[in-house]
Amino acid sequence: MTSGGTARDSPWLMRTYAGHSSARASNELYRRNLAKGQTGLSVAFDLPTQTGYDADHPLARGEVGRVGVPVAHLGDMRELFEGIPLDAANTSMTINATAMWLLALYQVLAEERGADVAALAGTVQNDIVKEYLSRGTHVFPPGPSLRLTCDLIAHTVAVMPRWNPINVCSYHLQEAGATPVQEIAFALGTAVAVLDAVRERVSPADFPRVVGRVSFFVNAGVRFVEELCKMRAFARLWDELTRERYGVAEPRHRRFRYGVQVNSLGLTEAQPENNLPRIVLEMLGVTLSRDARARAVQLPAWNEALGLPRPWDQQWSLRAQQILAYESDLLEYGDLFTGSTVVEAKVDELAAEARAELDRILELGGVIAALESGLLKAELVASHARRRARIESGEDKVVGVNCFETTEDGPLTRDLDGAVHRMDPAAEAGAVARLRAWRAGRDAHDVRTALARLSADARTPGASLMPASLACARAGVTTGEWARALREVFGEYRAPTGVAGAPVRGAAGGELARVRDRVKATAADLGAGALRLLIGKPGLDGHSNGAEQIAVRARDAGFEVIYQGIRLTPRQIAAAAVAEDPHCLGLSILSGAHTELVPEILDLLRRSGAGELPVVVGGIIPAADAARLRRAGVAAVYTPKDFDLTAIIDGIVTQIRLANDLASEPKGTVPCQ
Repeated sequence: MTSGGTARDSPWLMRTYAGHSSARASNELYRRNLAKGQTGLSVAFDLPTQTGYDADHPLARGEVGRVGVPVAHLGDMRELFEGIPLDAANTSMTINATAMWLLALYQVLAEERGADVAALAGTVQNDIVKEYLSRGTHVFPPGPSLRLTCDLIAHTVAVMPRWNPINVCSYHLQEAGATPVQEIAFALGTAVAVLDAVRERVSPADFPRVVGRVSFFVNAGVRFVEELCKMRAFARLWDELTRERYGVAEPRHRRFRYGVQVNSLGLTEAQPENNLPRIVLEMLGVTLSRDARARAVQLPAWNEALGLPRPWDQQWSLRAQQILAYESDLLEYGDLFTGSTVVEAKVDELAAEARAELDRILELGGVIAALESGLLKAELVASHARRRARIESGEDKVVGVNCFETTEDGPLTRDLDGAVHRMDPAAEAGAVARLRAWRAGRDAHDVRTALARLSADARTPGASLMPASLACARAGVTTGEWARALREVFGEYRAPTGVAGAPVRGAAGGELARVRDRVKATAADLGAGALRLLIGKPGLDGHSNGAEQIAVRARDAGFEVIYQGIRLTPRQIAAAAVAEDPHCLGLSILSGAHTELVPEILDLLRRSGAGELPVVVGGIIPAADAARLRRAGVAAVYTPKDFDLTAIIDGIVTQIRLANDLASEPKGTVPCQ
């Protein structure tokens, strides 16, 4: 009992976002985590699975099992959940473009086991809008993608009533630069687009239940008072929106239900031990307020800016949740902030600004129209540029990065290369071998029949694609085959990069002016009208925030920037380097696939006669990997500790001068300090 005589609240669901290498290895990890007291599963899928490719596709090279678990077919799903009772589990799956396919595999597995499908509880993220804006695992154009989203929602309402069929996701919007106001407004705009569309697919009697099953997945930064107020504003506006726009009468269907992963954007490579107090502060922002408390929480690990966390690192984050929930007295009281004039004033401010921003988006034709025009992406890129400029100028303090940089040697970082999880190099080959064995062992006629039905239904307006997807799962179709069938009907989509619409010279100042002079003088020394920087995103890594910020700053410094967006093969990037004749090639990879993809690009450049082109690489790259890349011929490696974008551009100019046997400095210029 609490001090007030009421029952102690139950803790939120505690999850760890996890999965790697193979279904078997990930299953072992899940069972260990559950044994440690984790109360929900959060499945991380690898990039080929998220983007609809099998492990033997050229774009999957270097990406298989790296940032999540590869799931290519029903056999993988069986292994992934072996020994885990589905009807007693609460499973969150971070999957979007291929959400329907993964849910179909999950449902068919439950049917095989004799589980009650109606009792299945969990969530598929299934928010494709934020993929176009921030995370980059979209496949199809917005129209067909929205159709897939709505088909899945209509299916779960009828067949899996306890399942959350969409997790409207503002988490990655904040990672891409969104302010709290933008995060609220863009996410609610997505919810409106989905609910307006799905309202045509379900009966009026069922629609309030659809609204009641919509959940959100949000971000919580280190400004935890503002984040706490953001969540209260989110809840207020969701209640207002569902009541006024959709006429939902029952308060339980209007309740704002959300899960959270706290901010990974703010984790630092410099003094990474500081990340633990950051993570705890961010957790408090979504747990202290009972009336706006997260339904589920997953925390990153302290070393995610260094590389993939190990099981011990993830355990440390789980223990932080457990200490707050079970050792503290937080759950014994009502809302701690009821009646706070400070909190209410901030909530009023955020709600008013977010309401105005949402109204603006709706006046533009809704979030899909604003997405397709490139407006929303440009605004995120601009917002992120302003944030980076504040850090570079010192206006925003980041301990250990731009202030208090003096540090002691510590045991956590003494062996940086041993402080992260290392992928088994045989994991990709094993996945390919298992995939080929699966294909050889299935009934080819059943596969062809199921895929033909999927294609036919995709071409039929109004037909739900969920029944055909379930038939494909039962027939043994693979992830790549399912997605390829829909690609042939819907086509693929390359989202706007937002770079062209971002403000020019938003971070102008002394250092940028000096770099601009160096760029201009170096171009003159080379007899070029302007220095040309080609930026490439090889592989399936869609996290393009860093590449976009480099592109904006390079443009502001006077470079001609060539950036075609995400998801290119090494061969495509090498061909672009030959065709565009840049002065430098910059590669951005955050998935860890740099060990495979960068050497391949270097080899292709040499074979095409462009071996002298300086290549720089940015990403989450451990020190040992960076040394190997430099030995392979990479001119410079940049990691999260290199937060000063102007200094990075200055370094690129230096590499161009070195590659062209020019003096280190043009006459009359000095390097940035």
